[in-house]
Amino acid sequence: MTPSEDKRWMQLALSLGARGLGQTAPNPAVGCVIVKDGRLLGRGWTQPSGRPHAETMALAQAGPCQGATAYVTLEPCAHTGKTPPCANALIKAGIARVVCPIADPDPRVSGKGFQILRNARIKVEIGLMAEEARKANAGFLLTKEKSRPFITLKLAASLDGRIATASGESRWITGPASRRYVHMLRATHDAVMIGRGTAADDDPMLDIRDLGLSHTNPIRIVLDSQLSLSPTCRLAQTAHQIPVWMCHSAGAKGQKNWANTSAALIETPTHPSGLNLKSLLQTLATKGLTRILVEGGGQLAASLITANLVDRIEVFHAGLLLGATSTPALATLPFNALADFPRFTQTESKTLGNDSLTIWE
Repeated sequence: MTPSEDKRWMQLALSLGARGLGQTAPNPAVGCVIVKDGRLLGRGWTQPSGRPHAETMALAQAGPCQGATAYVTLEPCAHTGKTPPCANALIKAGIARVVCPIADPDPRVSGKGFQILRNARIKVEIGLMAEEARKANAGFLLTKEKSRPFITLKLAASLDGRIATASGESRWITGPASRRYVHMLRATHDAVMIGRGTAADDDPMLDIRDLGLSHTNPIRIVLDSQLSLSPTCRLAQTAHQIPVWMCHSAGAKGQKNWANTSAALIETPTHPSGLNLKSLLQTLATKGLTRILVEGGGQLAASLITANLVDRIEVFHAGLLLGATSTPALATLPFNALADFPRFTQTESKTLGNDSLTIWE
């Protein structure tokens, strides 16, 4: 294979892996393609709930693949869990060469998969499109390296950065194309998070009602330190259909009311300004979440930014102006000098109907 051919096949594997985003937690969303003599024999990606793995899917489709090359977006697993190690499956299938961008930081794998392959005299090449592979599985990697999920902050605002009128009206600032895109965002994240204020003001469902993806609804998370949100809200009433996790402080006053719902109650340490977000995200990582979309109001957004917990911001701007008395997209940030305020780098921009979307990391 030439370098350009290798890159072409790895790009395909990465695009396949992306199909699993939001569906494979706590496992990574991996893609795999098997190629021989320039011909695609099999392809696969990690299936919902994390199994079967991408390699298993690709090998099943490929059939006999003696002497073929496998392009895998993350190091093949080396441990026996609910399924045998993928490294052994590649050996058994007769794969001669494995091209992989990055190692798996999971201590059960972390180089062991590559070593199993090398011990079987399979040629292993590491590093192709490594940056792209890290971005593709940033959530899984963060849970292993920093014990927290990847956080995407969604902001939908007017041209002057406002998310609601002075009276609180916010439906709809952005147009249908932007709202449809948000449903896609929900489908590619394990959970959607909001604060109590947004839950009380908007009484949202936070489900997926477009693109034919209603079967991929994310977990819905509400931060409510005292559990003061009414258990008659739509989230509570539908918790038996789509999971709802209520994050609260110890001794929350409304705990008795919420105990009679189907929502899961997650006790969270606090600090002077509310729930301890770093501790909360660590807890959510231990529960298997790798990617969380934050759709809350300005206070939750500001708190996450202040705690340096936002990895990506997706900003939708609509072509209207709301003025200084309207609600800003962000609450107060506790910084003074310009150098202290967080800066993000724009990575993408696009037009959605009459709205604009910019993505920052």
